[in-house]
Parts: sequence; C-alpha cells; structure tokens
Amino acid sequence: MTDEASDRASLTSRKIDEMVLSTEDNSLTAPRPPPDGLSPVQRAQYRFQVKGNIVITGGTGTLALTTARALLEHGASGLALWDLEPERANTSLLTLHKDFPHVRITTCHVDLRSKPSIATALSDTIKVLGPLTHLINFAGIVSVVPSLSLNEETWRNTLDTNLTGSFLVSQALARHFVENSSPEDRAGGGGCIVLIASISAHATNFPQPQAAYNASKAGVVSLTKSLAAEWARYGIRVNCLSPGYMDTVLNEGEGLDNARRIWKERCPMGRMGHPWEITGPLVMLCGEGGRYVNGADLMVDGGSGVF
Repeated sequence: MTDEASDRASLTSRKIDEMVLSTEDNSLTAPRPPPDGLSPVQRAQYRFQVKGNIVITGGTGTLALTTARALLEHGASGLALWDLEPERANTSLLTLHKDFPHVRITTCHVDLRSKPSIATALSDTIKVLGPLTHLINFAGIVSVVPSLSLNEETWRNTLDTNLTGSFLVSQALARHFVENSSPEDRAGGGGCIVLIASISAHATNFPQPQAAYNASKAGVVSLTKSLAAEWARYGIRVNCLSPGYMDTVLNEGEGLDNARRIWKERCPMGRMGHPWEITGPLVMLCGEGGRYVNGADLMVDGGSGVF
C-alpha cells in the first residue's frame, strides 16, 4: 500500500472528540428562580443580583471601570482589575474602595497573550479574593491601517491580543470554574464569561480601515458560541457583548472630528453611546436573571450594526 493510500485508509478509521451537552438533571445548569416569600422589590433585586468574585481584563479602561462599578452596585463581593498597566487605575481604585468599603478589590498585571502571565495573575487573584465566578474580557487593541499597508506584525499582534487572548483567559478561568464546581451544590458552581466583541464583527467600519481588528472581533463572536456549547455542562455560560461607537477618551480629539460626525450620521439614534449604557446588558448577562442566556451576542450600538 502506498503512503497516500495508507493515509486515506487511516482517515476512515479515525475517531474524533465529541462535545457533551448538559442534561435536564444537571444541577449546574438548573434554573434558579427567586425563593418564595420575597416582596416585589426583593424579586426585582434578585433578578439582577450579581454574586461572587469578578475578574475584569482591560480593567483600567473607561468601559471596564464603568462596568466594575455597576457590578459592585448589584452585589459582587470581590473585584480584580487585570491590565498591562494596572497602576493607571489607582485613582479609580481609591474611589471604588471608598464607595464599597466592604468589598475586596485588587489589581494584577497581565499580558493576555501569555499563558504564564495569565496563570500568575489568576493565582495571585485567588489568594486575595478566593474562588472566582465571573470573567469579563475588555482587553483589546485596535490598529487603523489600510490593508495594503498592514504589516504582518501588526496583524498578528491584533489577532493575538483580541482573539487568542480572549481564548487563553477564558480557558484559564473556565478550568478554575470547573475545579470549584460541585454538581451537589445547587447554590453555586459553574461560572459566567462575557467576552467583548464589537459592531466591527458585524459590519465593516467606516471611514476607518481596520481589517485586523474587524477580523479579530468576528472571531470573538464565533469563539463565544463554540465555548458556550462546550462548557454549558459545567455550568459555565459564555456570552459576548458587541458595543458600537462609545463616547470615551479613545474616541476623542480633533483628529477624529470627521470620523465622529460620520459615526453619528450612520447611527439610527444619531449619536455615540454613553459608557453607562453597556452596564444594563452586562449586569443582565452576569446576574441571576440571565442564567438561560448562553452563546448570545448582544449588540449595544444604537442600531449602527444594521448597516
């Protein structure tokens, strides 16, 4: 038998790994309706209650810090802000400590392109907060370069940070969630992951050329759906959020005046988003009322993604 014929024959006898879905009797994926006897106000609070310790990557950015405050307001018991330069959050951190004095808050330096860096940050965070329950991944970079001029290094760095980084940090936290889950414990177990994609995953941005960023964020949406399917049986929900153009410091400056005008004109609501406006969807995804939301991509873009 020739080598080619042998290779073809081996294909017909190969076995592939197959994912396993959850079942109705799995307590890790069972519903958790509000307990009996709650008042209407208590039921409303329960619906958007966020429990446990949360890791937010890209933690010094405006959207991340706005989200951190919202999750603390809804009951998170611990918070870790991971970033390449966590010291940039020092002022905001002091304010959070003042406003939430009974909550444990910490920061960690981490490079999401590096598994050892993620492992160190995870170990250090667990020492301070204990078992973790949520991951929200804001970390990412954008490169605005015409594709004919885009070099390989910039392409790879964008994909490594935005897409590979999303996978590596999700994998690390998911393994931690599994280690700390008990099917016998109906009150706990599992975990929640929210990846941050973008309207760039759904429609080509205009007027800025950013093919690498767009491709990386489309990958994040697809990754979300794959991980949601694989990890549901462990009680781990994986969703993503696709913000539109948000009015943050990253989108300020006279050099962006023309782009900002175009972004507003092409948005059905006629404006950019306020950072506060992503907090409602994120709290829903992280809270008790979002337990049956899995593999979703929520667009928070004022309708910009329809074009």
